Order: sequence, then structure tokens, then C-alpha cells
Amino acid sequence: MLETSDDRFSRRMRALRISLCALLAGLAATCFSPSLLHAQVTKSQSAAVLPDTGFAFEQSASGFLISLNGQRIADYHRVDSRILRPFFSSVQTLGGVQVTRSHPPIEGQDPTDHDTMHPGLWMAFGDLSGQDFWRNKAKMQFDQELQAPRIQKNTLTFADAFVLLDSNDQYLGQQKSHFELRAFSGGWRIRWTATFIPQSSDIVFGDQEEMGLGVRVATSMTEKNGGRILSSSGAAGASATWGKMAEWCSYSGAVEGKPAGIVILPSPRNFHASWWHNRDYGLMVANPFGQSALGGGKLGKLVVKKEDPLVLSFDVIVHDGQFSEELTKAE
Repeated sequence: MLETSDDRFSRRMRALRISLCALLAGLAATCFSPSLLHAQVTKSQSAAVLPDTGFAFEQSASGFLISLNGQRIADYHRVDSRILRPFFSSVQTLGGVQVTRSHPPIEGQDPTDHDTMHPGLWMAFGDLSGQDFWRNKAKMQFDQELQAPRIQKNTLTFADAFVLLDSNDQYLGQQKSHFELRAFSGGWRIRWTATFIPQSSDIVFGDQEEMGLGVRVATSMTEKNGGRILSSSGAAGASATWGKMAEWCSYSGAVEGKPAGIVILPSPRNFHASWWHNRDYGLMVANPFGQSALGGGKLGKLVVKKEDPLVLSFDVIVHDGQFSEELTKAE
């Protein structure tokens, strides 16, 4: 018997009803299966706590281990038995390239000079009221946490207070350090703002090469090993940038064949522009206190009174790939 158009229509409608019933049954099983619901909730909760996006931190014996998008990017130390001031070590790019020298230096792989003076990224002063905090003869001793680590959007902030003790453990004053870490396309940056508050007597910053914010780059990134130093003035190389003032300097090179670099930008709000203490073996220091030692001028000093604390701020940019001046404008 030939199938009429009405018969074909009826057959298709029956098939559609059967498919629809099967679909609804499947949905019901999915929605009301306790085991499946538990699995979905567990998966969601696990994803919420995994540090695979944004900043995360983990307490360590000396401070914090900091990661970004699941990649460990730095270790922050507020206490250390040999390095008597706060610092960052194992500073890495988002791609996992370590741009600072290993801390401690690896024998046979890294130069081992200045191991307690150049731990990675630090702020220190060779002459602060006649005391040598750069060479760890005086100490910035951790006092208290002013702000616990706080993560908001793409930013991590925290703050600590340190007491300034001379070589005889006499109290000179206080340093308050505020840290802001921010991610951007192609890298991340840290803003280190330090406030120096005298106790009863004035604090006097002297004139020396070893003053300010410094970094010791990874061994394979050094100028000696093919790396490059560049300043905002266009000068290139340690000899051309040493002792000169500049708005920023970058140190870049390759680590295991991967290009990367680090940039220091002193704040334009600092009391003075920075001279640069750059070396071909991997040192880069922004120093606003080098009028004579670096600039060749008259011996200078800065007197800080209790009623007028000194604020110093520096930005540090860590990046993968080749250096571009656009990085200095990243927010």
C-alpha cells in the first residue's frame, strides 16, 4: 500500500514525540542524580581555590611565595639571618624565566660575589646616618605587618614596618615599606614605596655608590654574557650609563635561550632623579644619593627630620621577550 502524505506526517510526529521523551528523561536524570550533582559542585569548588588566575600567595618561613596565573613569580623575604633587610629573590617572568641571579648563587654556574649584598631585588643604603645597611653591618629588622596581603582584581598589595638599628643595635628610626604588584599584558610590575621616619635625631643619607634600589640579574643575562643595558636617554651599556641620570634603565638578555628582562623606573616624585650604578657583571642600581660618588659633583647629603619623613618609590617591570620602551608606559 502506498504511504499517503497524512501517513508520513503521523509517522514523523510519533518519532518526534519519542525523541522528545528521551531527551526529557535524560535531562531529568542529569538534574536529579545526587552523585552527578556532587561531582559538579566539587569540580566548581576545586576550580575556585586553584590559584590558576590572578595573584596568589603562600606564607613561608621568611615571608611569602608569590604567584601569578599559577606561575611562581617571586619570593618575598621580610626576615633573613644573613641579609638584614627586606628583599625579593627568584624573580621570574610570566613565562617562567628567572631574571634575577639564583639565591644563593649556584657554585659553578653563577659568580658567587656579593651573595648577601645582591640577593635579587632589594632597597638598601651604604651610608644612612653613618651606618652601612648595604653590607649588612646595620640592619632593617622586621617589626610588624602593617597590611596583610590583599588581592583585588589584578593587584596584590601588602605592607611591613622595619626598625632601623645601627651596628650596636641602637634604634635610629623606622622604615615603612608598601608593595603593590600589578599584572599587565606581557608582564608584571612591582611598586616599592618606602617611608623613612627618624626616631629622636635626624636621619642623614650620605653620598655613595651603594644607595637605592638594586637588582642583580640572571648570570646568562649579564652584559658579559651578551645581555644589554639601555637607559631612557638612549645610552647603551654599563660604561655609557654608569654615573648618568636617567628616567629608567633596563637590563635584558636571554636565559636558556628565552629573551626576558627587568626595568627599574624611579618615581618622578622622589626628592631627586636617580644616577645609575650599572655593571657589566649584572648589577643595576637606581641611586638618588650619588651626587658626588656617581655624578662627580659636590659631596651631598640629605637630612630627614621626624616631622618631614622621606618617601622613596620605585617601579620594577619584569617581562618576557625583547625589551620595548612601551613597557615603561605599562599600567
